[in-house]
Amino acid sequence: MVKCVYIHIPFCEKKCHYCSFCSFPLLSYKEKYLNALEKEINFYYKNETLKTLYIGGGTPSLLEYEDIKKIIDHFKIDCNTEITIEANPNSITKEKIKYYKDLQINRLSIGVQSFDDKILKTIGRKHTKKDIYNAINWLKDCNFDNFNIDLIYGLPNQTIETWKKTIDEAVKINPAHISCYGLKIEEGTYFDKFPPKNLPDDTKQAEMYEILIEKLKNKYMHYEFSNFAKEKKYISKHNSSYWKRKNYYGFGLSASGFIENKRYTNTFNLKKYIENPIEKKFDILTKQNEIEEEIFLNLRLLEGINFEEINNKYKIDIYKKYEKLFKKFINQGLMEKTNKGIKLTIKGILISNEILCEFIEI
Repeated sequence: MVKCVYIHIPFCEKKCHYCSFCSFPLLSYKEKYLNALEKEINFYYKNETLKTLYIGGGTPSLLEYEDIKKIIDHFKIDCNTEITIEANPNSITKEKIKYYKDLQINRLSIGVQSFDDKILKTIGRKHTKKDIYNAINWLKDCNFDNFNIDLIYGLPNQTIETWKKTIDEAVKINPAHISCYGLKIEEGTYFDKFPPKNLPDDTKQAEMYEILIEKLKNKYMHYEFSNFAKEKKYISKHNSSYWKRKNYYGFGLSASGFIENKRYTNTFNLKKYIENPIEKKFDILTKQNEIEEEIFLNLRLLEGINFEEINNKYKIDIYKKYEKLFKKFINQGLMEKTNKGIKLTIKGILISNEILCEFIEI
């Protein structure tokens, strides 16, 4: 049974210079897009009571009250459903926060990225530091405690000292959750076509990540590579469902879904999606595909792999199957044993892509 839903809203005011997500400033297509989204939901959703509903983008906070209400009303939710909406600081108002609460939205994810106005301008963000603090103050005025802020490290002209100040400023705001990501120049982005100057190199990025962990360690729970929660109750239930390989629907342009052993990704072509939002191509995973996914996704979590869970699920001995790799990475200080299995060390997290590639069977 599917208990989690992701909704993609592809519209934004302006494409940020680092952004590789499927988004564009074409709000004139909003009505046609939402009609297509409704058709897709009605065709696939089976009236399950949801544990999580996540409205991402793009910039979903550009939508009006009735737009968001219409989306949420398609689903069966209860008082325990985590409902998240993404927002940019410049698109939040006190009025919007009030109607989010009215719509039972109980979690907000804010794309802060930096508190430095010069850096924000360099990376193509439309908001300023003042917009960030206005949004935070409105949230607190409305007693909206469960909010996340996104930050990026490795940005142009960002130094170790300015990054430390960024973390200190984030902690001072006291969000329930912090997500931090290292800048990656993705193909097709503005930064790919026009490379920025004064980018911190990989060594500096690694140092920034280690500083992040050190500064947050006594204040936040580090539960996933890039995610930190003030308390256990603020851990993102929706994102955790991905890392735990739970079933979820993905509705909207470019949205991905996972149902039983089948994955799909919707088209990235807006006109094609509007014409036929029901069309999907399902990829059926083999048992080996599923085991590899378990390893990749579980190792993203700081608790790591639970051997007993995987063994029972797939009727295998996971340690025996990958014993040589596990021993190699433990000896290199990249992995360490836990009471239930194995996990990456901080050193291992820094080169996790290289490590995980070795678990793929050719």
